[in-house]
Amino acid sequence: MTSAHDLIGRTHPILRVSRSAVAANLSGHPREVYADARHDGWGLGAELITAVAREQSLAGIVDDAGPSAFAGEVPPTFAVVTAAVAAGALPQTRPAVTLSGDVLGVKVLRAGESVSYGYTFTASEDTRVALVTGGYAQGIVRSLGNRLAVTVNGDRRPIVGRVAMDVCVVDVGASDVAPGGEVVFLGDPDRGEPAWAEWISLTGLGLEELLPAIGNRARREVVA
Repeated sequence: MTSAHDLIGRTHPILRVSRSAVAANLSGHPREVYADARHDGWGLGAELITAVAREQSLAGIVDDAGPSAFAGEVPPTFAVVTAAVAAGALPQTRPAVTLSGDVLGVKVLRAGESVSYGYTFTASEDTRVALVTGGYAQGIVRSLGNRLAVTVNGDRRPIVGRVAMDVCVVDVGASDVAPGGEVVFLGDPDRGEPAWAEWISLTGLGLEELLPAIGNRARREVVA
């Protein structure tokens, strides 16, 4: 059966979920602990969370229908591994997701010229900007415009102007970028990529608000 998530267009940004990182984050917990698979695993994928929880010998899952044990009865009280742990958003956990968009086009922006709705950004000097897949309809929160620096070829470059519905604009400067190139919105801070902590600080939203908006609207792929 085709899910709504399967129908997401190929022009949407990609959320890559690392199975090994989710497994590492769900490992080492007492057998009595349950994994949180509600809201399609908070955007990580309920099937993935359920499968990994079984592999890591957790007691069961909590989904939208309630708790279910892999064996035996559900006890009256139990602990739950949160989405923040599974996604690698807390200290001592492994980053489990990478959100990236594709460059649709690159153009020169002259000093004094502005971009996007309302012209909230005006170039102070000549530069180059890229139109990138990923907008507020896919969880790139509007408040990240003019605030978040994404990764382009290993360089941190700012989103400029307002985030639109399906795209945003990134000031790429002299970076070697062309149509089809990758822009990382969220990933592993050890690689210099934006981290969950930045998103939470800049937007004022919690992971339980941010992750489902991304995971259930972007193209989601499970990787090793």
